[in-house]
Amino acid sequence: MDREQEQMQFLGLFGIFKESFKIIISWRKIFTQITLTLILPLTFIFLAHLEISNSLFRDIKHTEFEKELTRPGTKRYNNLSDTLSSEWITFLLFKVAYFTILLVLSLLSTAAVVYTVASIYTGRDFTFRTVITIVPKVWKRLMVTFLCMFAAFFVYNFIAVVVMVICMVAFPYNAFGVVLLYVVLLVYAMGFVYLTVIWHLASVVSVLESSYGIKAMAKSKDLIKGNRVVAIVIFFLLNLSFFLIHYLFELLVAHGSSLQVWKRVGFGILSFVLLLTLFLCGLVIQTVLYLVCKSYHHENIDKGDLSNHLESYLGEYEPLSGKDVQLEQYHV
Repeated sequence: MDREQEQMQFLGLFGIFKESFKIIISWRKIFTQITLTLILPLTFIFLAHLEISNSLFRDIKHTEFEKELTRPGTKRYNNLSDTLSSEWITFLLFKVAYFTILLVLSLLSTAAVVYTVASIYTGRDFTFRTVITIVPKVWKRLMVTFLCMFAAFFVYNFIAVVVMVICMVAFPYNAFGVVLLYVVLLVYAMGFVYLTVIWHLASVVSVLESSYGIKAMAKSKDLIKGNRVVAIVIFFLLNLSFFLIHYLFELLVAHGSSLQVWKRVGFGILSFVLLLTLFLCGLVIQTVLYLVCKSYHHENIDKGDLSNHLESYLGEYEPLSGKDVQLEQYHV
C-alpha cells in the first residue's frame, strides 16, 4: 500500500473499493493462502448449513404431519412423538455447533485479514506463517467485541419488535398503520446497517489499537463521523450482495429440487465462489475504511509504532496504550 495516510482521507466510495481490490491483487499470494485456510472453510460451512438445515427441517415437518394424522394414545403416535423430539434435539444441536464453528472461523478470518492489511500498510515483512501465528492471540479480543455487539443487536432488535407490535396494536387494519409500519421498518433497516458499520470497524480497532469491547465500539462510532454516509453505503452494498447470494442459493440449490442436478451443482458452485469473494473483499474493505476514517480525523498512525504493535503479537502480548498507536494529530 503505497498511498500516504494524509491522502487516504480523500478516498470516496469508489476509491475505497479500488484501493481494496488493488491490495488484494498486489498481494494475491498471501490472500489466497488466507482464503484457502480460513475463508474457504467458512464459506463451505455457511452454505452446507443451509442445505443441512433445510433437510432436517423437512424431516421435522414430515413427522409433525404424520403425527397429526395419527390417533393420540396409539403406539405409532408415541413413536412419532419420540422421533419428533429426537429430530428437534438434533436440529438444535446442529445449530449450536454451526454457530460456534462459524463464529470461530469468522473471528479468525477477520484477525488474519486485518493484520495482513495493516502489515502491508506499515511496509513490514511478514509471511503467511506469521499471520497464522498471531491470529489465535487476537481472537480473544475480537470475541469480547463480538459479545458486546451481540448484546447491542439483541437490545436493538427487542426494542424494534416492541415498537412494531405497538404500531400494529394501536393502528390495526388502516392505511395509516400500514404506512407507519413501513416507516418503522425503514428506520430499523437503516439502524441495523449503522450498527453493522460500528461492529465491523470495532473489529478492526480491536486488532490495531488497545481498545476492544465497548471501548472499541465507542471508538468505531467516533471514527465514522464525517464518513457516515460512505460507510453506510459500503456496508449496505455488502449486506445486499450477501442476501442476494443467500437467496440465490436457497432458491436454486437448497429448494431447487425441480431443477436438473447439473444446474443445481452449477448454481451451488457459483454461489460458493461469489460468497467466498465477498467475504474476502468485505474484510479488506472494512480495514481500508478504518484507515480512511483515521486519516479523515487527522489521527496519525505512526507506521513504526503500528508495526511494533503488530510485532508484539508475536511475543507475549502487551497492549499498547492509545497514544502509542495513535500519535498527535497532523494537519493538512
